[in-house]
Amino acid sequence: MDQSFIRNLAPGSSDMTLTVAIIVMAYKLGLKVIAEGEETIEQRDLLIGAGCDSTQGCLFSKPVPPEKFELLIKTDLMS
Repeated sequence: MDQSFIRNLAPGSSDMTLTVAIIVMAYKLGLKVIAEGEETIEQRDLLIGAGCDSTQGCLFSKPVPPEKFELLIKTDLMS
């Protein structure tokens, strides 16, 4: 799901209505839903509450090169 729907996601908003409709339509088609552009905990919680399978965005990390990503994963696994 494109980040343009996620950017202004709020309870009761038209973006929330469209997001829920997209998620329902995807499930009816047998698809999984990944939301792009999640940047806040509220966005993540709304998406998960609406049934979104996965989110990706800058909430946990800004984009990083592969070698830094590998280091982040190894560091996280060690803690």
